[in-house]
Amino acid sequence: MQIRDAWVRFGAVVLACLLPVLAQAGVLQARWEFRLLPGGAQVAVHPEAAGWGAAQVPGSVHTDLLAAGLIGDPYVGAPEAQLQWIGLADWEYRAGFDVDPATLARPHAELVFEGLDTFAEVELNGQPLLRADNAHRTWKARVDGRLQSRGNVLRIVFRSPITRLLPAVQAMPHKIAGNYPSPYGDEPRDAMVGNFVRKPAYHFGWDWGPRYVTAGVWRPVRLETWGAQRVTDLAVRTEALDANLAALTTLVEVEHAGADATLPLRLEVRDPDGKAVVRIVRDVLLKAGTQTLQVPWQIPKPRRWWPAGQGAQDRYSVQVTLGAGEDPALRASRRIGLRSVELRRDKDAQGGQGFAFVINGREVFAKGANVIPFDAFPARVDTARLRTILTAARDANMNMLRNWGGGYYEDEAYFELADELGLMVWQDFMFGGGMQPGFDPAFRQSVVAEARDNVRRLRHHPSIVLWCGNNEEETAWKDWGHGRDLGKADPAFAARVWQGYVDLFGHDLRAVVAEQGLGVPYWSSSPSNDLDDKANDSTRGDKHYWQVWGNPALPVSAYLKETPRFMSEYGLQSWPSQAMVDRFATRAEQRIDSPVIQAHQKFMAGQGNERLLHYIRLGYGEPADFPAFLYLSQVMQAEGIQLAALHHRASRPYTMGSLYWQLNDVWPGASWSGMDHEGNWKGLHFQARRFFADLAVAALRDDGMTRVSLLNDTAQPHSVRWRLRVMDLQGQVLGTQEQAVVLAPGSATEVGRFSDARLLGGADPARTIAVVELLQEQRLLSRQVVGFVEARDQALQPGQLQASLQGEGDALEVVVQARGLVRAAWIDFGANEAVLEDNLLDLLPGERRVLRVRSASDVETLRAALRVQTLGDVLEESR
Repeated sequence: MQIRDAWVRFGAVVLACLLPVLAQAGVLQARWEFRLLPGGAQVAVHPEAAGWGAAQVPGSVHTDLLAAGLIGDPYVGAPEAQLQWIGLADWEYRAGFDVDPATLARPHAELVFEGLDTFAEVELNGQPLLRADNAHRTWKARVDGRLQSRGNVLRIVFRSPITRLLPAVQAMPHKIAGNYPSPYGDEPRDAMVGNFVRKPAYHFGWDWGPRYVTAGVWRPVRLETWGAQRVTDLAVRTEALDANLAALTTLVEVEHAGADATLPLRLEVRDPDGKAVVRIVRDVLLKAGTQTLQVPWQIPKPRRWWPAGQGAQDRYSVQVTLGAGEDPALRASRRIGLRSVELRRDKDAQGGQGFAFVINGREVFAKGANVIPFDAFPARVDTARLRTILTAARDANMNMLRNWGGGYYEDEAYFELADELGLMVWQDFMFGGGMQPGFDPAFRQSVVAEARDNVRRLRHHPSIVLWCGNNEEETAWKDWGHGRDLGKADPAFAARVWQGYVDLFGHDLRAVVAEQGLGVPYWSSSPSNDLDDKANDSTRGDKHYWQVWGNPALPVSAYLKETPRFMSEYGLQSWPSQAMVDRFATRAEQRIDSPVIQAHQKFMAGQGNERLLHYIRLGYGEPADFPAFLYLSQVMQAEGIQLAALHHRASRPYTMGSLYWQLNDVWPGASWSGMDHEGNWKGLHFQARRFFADLAVAALRDDGMTRVSLLNDTAQPHSVRWRLRVMDLQGQVLGTQEQAVVLAPGSATEVGRFSDARLLGGADPARTIAVVELLQEQRLLSRQVVGFVEARDQALQPGQLQASLQGEGDALEVVVQARGLVRAAWIDFGANEAVLEDNLLDLLPGERRVLRVRSASDVETLRAALRVQTLGDVLEESR
């Protein structure tokens, strides 16, 4: 009590320093400060952080320390080991604010904390307000009668999740499997706490990102006030939907205080053009407490929301007003898309079971990638970055993103963009791996509250087509030895752990989605068959395939041997561009085995470069130097993922999805991403735009046989021609054939299988290629160049591509001209920011391409920096 009284007295003194900001209903725009909590073990070791410093909310401890100049950039060099003390410390935040008279006069008030990371003790004006223990939840506390017109002080203490949980975890006689043990000594390798705390799992480190166990107010704090009533939620449930009629019900959740009251409720619906199509006014009886009002309505000939490539992304606006509606608390609005969604799981005659997403009655082949967090510190991710990356996904002909379970539930802005762009979202609940303590009732209760918060927050978005319980926990238990090992050590405890898993992911989360998810299907884990028998099965359910890249590191051709019902994870690593590597490592540090480069390669405890070299050597030989290593890593990744994705598409309808790992990066470094941390396209993303095109050719060579399939993902038939030419590396055509065909909607049509002997006819395989093209009238839709030997053995010549920069201002173009065959041409401008419309190009002998360029740099600077790499050039250097 003495400490608390002292704090209240101290608060009156510090308010002058805090410069209080007037608080109204909405985001609390207070002046925030932070420091190490006095008395903690880290205060003596890091006195520089013991004094008050300015804080940013939303934000995190790490970003506040960086802004104050107390730590260096966590992404530059190799600073991780020196920064682990931050995750072991307790931190204190405070804010001062005033409240305007009109807000203070309202009878009801609530502080809403959209994100507290993670163990937080909150006080208002020296009195306890709430205790939080889940970073994924929204925390609310009534503050009726507790606000002052001036001098309010909000104080939050964040406890280290490591020091708080470690004693109990260490005391367990047998541990449940964790994720990635810390290499830095801040947490024992055999007692990981990440599984026991509801915090973004990737903060504890992953095989593509750093270990920064941060804390802070990572999402906004809001002050909400209201009178006798307020609208607390608005949702629209689809009762029936087809091309002729939409039958819907608006669900309006209202909180009412006092005696029964009758008020008018107004509903207005506007179509995608802004025209009012529904207006309903009805009186509703409100009783004390919270109730849900239901208002049915219909729309003839509805304009439905479709995934990208299937139709328009039309959305309607729904607004409800209670009473006179003068108070913002009595109004609510939503933008919704009208669509039906089904996860179709038909059984086949061979005992398998399909896995296909059906939108508005139409099976859609899912094309896309997995999404990881966009930054180690989520508050740094703004809408502009989200738009850049999600627009790039749409531009690469993707129609689905899987939000992986080891991060956090994204902001509204993410899903609003997905709605707008037609990107279906497979949404994991936030469980990334290992095993959860589902046997603990308190843990399960917290997770259910978290799930309810987020399903209700996001359920109006048409882009969300699946809620999935977790990432890889079932397969880890069944296939990786987690269940076996614990069962040997303590059979009774193992049975209890597994039952807790079934209770949480088989029942609890499924029930939340069924009750709150407006008809979106639920899937218990990825990969799985929804808790039925084998967890990672190619014949049923979704599949994670890591025998290529992971152990046993099969060659990329093994992708052609694996035909799943739905491939939800597969991938190959690469490094980002030279310019990006220059941002965190000096040129002297740029060696495959240097400490800084190893620090930014998280796979296999920094030994991932050896795995990367394994794949580069298989296809392309030994890199001559580090820049060649960077380039070849991107070429290998792009060509390998192309092989897998086209195989999946050519296997339609047996296979109905291909989501590679991964779309984006959490920081600059080596990873499986197709775009780097700043949203720049790597070679894979340019290649994805080609291999995910709605109309494409798949020419897949395996065991001396090339199988040619034509792909049509649209809802319309297409009259096309396919052409196959065999030519030498200088362009002499040795043979050709061509055929017209009509491609059925949503189809993969095999048009031929061609042996090497038939195609080559005695020609030198090292000096010969097959070119397979898809054409519509005179327009080239898709092309694949098929080699008969690995690239390292092809007789590719250096100096086969000429490039020049032409134009000025907004009309810049790069013109490239090929003399002989050019493979994997990469064009860049060094450290100058420039965006090309296409890259990582194959060009046939004599072919000319003109590529638009956008850049803020002047033309002479760009011309001097222009550089072109080709496989012929790079392989010649290594010979």
